[in-house]
Amino acid sequence: MPDLHDFKDVAENYDRYLSVMYGGHDNHEGFQDFYLALARQYGAGGVVDIACGTGAVLLYLAEHGIDVNGTDLSEEMCRVAREKAGARGLQLNIVPANMTTFSTGRKYSLAIIARSGFMHLPDSRRQRDALKNIREQLLPGGILTFNTFDPDPTLQAEMMATTPDDYAFRLTYVNSEGRRENIYNALHYDPYTQLMQGNWKFETLDDEGRVIGERVRPLLMRQTYRSEVFLLAELCGFEVLDIYRGYLGDKEDLSDPASAGKYSGNLIWILKKKA
Repeated sequence: MPDLHDFKDVAENYDRYLSVMYGGHDNHEGFQDFYLALARQYGAGGVVDIACGTGAVLLYLAEHGIDVNGTDLSEEMCRVAREKAGARGLQLNIVPANMTTFSTGRKYSLAIIARSGFMHLPDSRRQRDALKNIREQLLPGGILTFNTFDPDPTLQAEMMATTPDDYAFRLTYVNSEGRRENIYNALHYDPYTQLMQGNWKFETLDDEGRVIGERVRPLLMRQTYRSEVFLLAELCGFEVLDIYRGYLGDKEDLSDPASAGKYSGNLIWILKKKA
């Protein structure tokens, strides 16, 4: 099944609407510097940015002297990332690849799956396949980082009562052709599969604000609980070193089980490859 990010129009406008989406309440404040700090700490043997998208992390690391490659399932996202790299005078290896099977022919000391890339794996089998494959691409003692969000029971209940066609307005932005577009999305949550599934709708407007075009693009993401991640890490040959609460440096106290109950939100996992 195609995903939102597979489409040419989405890739070409991705940076444009994300800058508006996160402009007011930025869950990703400081994310580029966060990954740069990780790369300087763990990336001496090379870094691979998995699900690199249009290159927000990849290009930032490269511009700061990090030896980094990029992969993404979407050929269109890779194309945009390569174009942006070329415009900045960067010669980078950016290839379309599935994180469950990719291999670039080299090993890395750090693998990054930034923002919500890991959440697009739709079931525990493919999560396991991805972790096992990434482990094989890491040097001994190599580090993997990825994100999850603590599932919110209130939001889950709200999404269980919706359908993939119950659209809610998200934002207005200016697309790559200079036209304003409205974005709406509709998501339904299935508690049995833990999947959020739905659609994003893009309405293109004329100068008078009338709708002159519409595109609907699918989206599928899986909500994963902390307990699952600990089990997946163990099964796939990793140990959990740290869990960051967002990108500003606050860590969970892994020695205190009650610590997990004091925070709900964006979690950045730091896993180390076991010997």
